[in-house]
Amino acid sequence: MNVFDRADTRLFHIVFSLTSRRGCWLIKTISKSGDGHIYLLIGLTLWAFEPQDGTIFLYTAMLAYSLELPIYIVLKKSFKRQRPCNFLYNFRSHIIPSDKFSLPSGHTAAAFLMAALVANFYPSCTLLVYIWAGLIGLSRVMLGVHYPSDIVAGAILGLSISTLSLYILL
Repeated sequence: MNVFDRADTRLFHIVFSLTSRRGCWLIKTISKSGDGHIYLLIGLTLWAFEPQDGTIFLYTAMLAYSLELPIYIVLKKSFKRQRPCNFLYNFRSHIIPSDKFSLPSGHTAAAFLMAALVANFYPSCTLLVYIWAGLIGLSRVMLGVHYPSDIVAGAILGLSISTLSLYILL
């Protein structure tokens, strides 16, 4: 294991230890808010109630997610980084992940993508949406299914794709 992996694993253990003796219902709820349903609800709500900005927001979000998902899948299958719960000896996560690879974090990528779009169209919400996206990423480490570097990679992916989508459509 190289220096980076050791530091990443050490930081993972520090963050995960914050939840090792507690119920995780709040952390699981935060993580679940990144499953995707809320993104669709946000897009449709803005489209319905903000005819001008909401329509372009929805189109931009649809473009962004249509770009993000295949890139995310290719990256995940290329890196094939085992999740902490599958790699670390004698370790058990708080949830069962949907797949076996961890890099990048899809929840984090999607959350930061949405946060960047919301912040672009509705700047008064910037702090709130970025805190929410950051909490989604943190929750994935606290639940034991991602390393901190997976979260950073996911955030970079989400921010990059949102920037590209805004550039294309605006």
